Amino acid sequence: MHQTETVPILSITNRARLIEKLEPNSVVVVNNNDIFPTNADGTFLLHPNADLFYLTGMEQEETRLLLFPDSHDPKFKEILFIRECSPLLATWEGHKLSREEAQKISGIKRIEWIGEFENIFHRVMCEADHVYLNSNEHKRAHLTVQTREARFVRDCREKYPLHQYHRLAKILHRLRVVKSQGEIEHTRKACSLTSSGFSRVARFLKPGVNEMEIEAEFAHEFIRLGGDFAYPPIIAGGKNSCVLHYVQNDRTCQDGELLLLDVAASYGNYNSDLTRTIPVNGRFTPRQKEVYNAVLRVLKASASLLQPGKLIMDWQKDSEKLVEEELLKLGLLKSGEVAKQDPENPLLKKYFMHGVGHPIGLDVHDVGITADPMEPGWIMTCEPAIYLVAEGFGVRLENDYLVTDGEPVNLLADAPIEADDIEALMGRS
Repeated sequence: MHQTETVPILSITNRARLIEKLEPNSVVVVNNNDIFPTNADGTFLLHPNADLFYLTGMEQEETRLLLFPDSHDPKFKEILFIRECSPLLATWEGHKLSREEAQKISGIKRIEWIGEFENIFHRVMCEADHVYLNSNEHKRAHLTVQTREARFVRDCREKYPLHQYHRLAKILHRLRVVKSQGEIEHTRKACSLTSSGFSRVARFLKPGVNEMEIEAEFAHEFIRLGGDFAYPPIIAGGKNSCVLHYVQNDRTCQDGELLLLDVAASYGNYNSDLTRTIPVNGRFTPRQKEVYNAVLRVLKASASLLQPGKLIMDWQKDSEKLVEEELLKLGLLKSGEVAKQDPENPLLKKYFMHGVGHPIGLDVHDVGITADPMEPGWIMTCEPAIYLVAEGFGVRLENDYLVTDGEPVNLLADAPIEADDIEALMGRS
């Protein structure tokens, strides 16, 4: 991440919002993620824990936050524990944060080395009644690896079995889904990088270019502007545009095909999410444009429904109805068959089988209580699609929208989406 001056302000505000939701005399502990191994002595790069970052602005490995806001001793109200730096560690791994640097990033006055945690935590637990511990509670998460957070939960409950334990995630999910102005600005920056990358690729694309070359063009634009990929890029030409999570990205783009680009940037750990489907040779065929414009109409209509009070479940149903109408116009569905269809297995699912959108923020599929109605400050993706496997192509289009008290704001408005504008950008109109 490229640290900005807004991060301490964001973190201080976020901690204050969390503390308001706690039971009296409560302790909160949040851990950073592990650095996961590859093979031999290899490791993956650390992906910081989004909840820890939300509350502290910290990314460094082994960092741990302790909050005890009702402590009678002010020194124990909030403490940040970080890995102790040393000349040897700096030689092998580079600079590690000093106490002063961690204070500046987090806005937390008391910084301790991680080795001091057990003694301090025991003292705090002897005074506290309630304990809030964290876990990954996303409904689509596959929890096959025991994380640092999970190990801490296990050890804490074993050592201190008589406290009242609570789920921190339930509170944080409701807090994180409503973005502050600073978070919105970080997301706008990520969207700006994404739009820039898309424009670069649209001008670069031509028959004979390999998908991996396109990925490299995105990487050049994102990294030089201080960002990174928000998620593994999907660069899918021809029939692979019907594969929802195609990430092989090694096929040569062919004349006459469509290329589906589900590629976006992150900035300061805040993510964007964009999908465009463009013609490899710069010109849509009549059939491609017909399907493209059908999907675009659904996108515009679905995006307009992103209003406070709307349930995601209802929004999905409304969007599916819009897709169904377009499929009827395209002749892919017949009204008689639709009238007799099984409502639990509607015919449109053959052509559009995924969600129409999701919250986005510090995680691409961001946390939030999706049974709650939308509120101003939510940022939602909108990504309708029509996949025509029999015809060898699919069209998916996606923008990111800020929910407001008025009309939703398209944060990716700078990335061309009209078919004529795509052709003009590619210089082939």
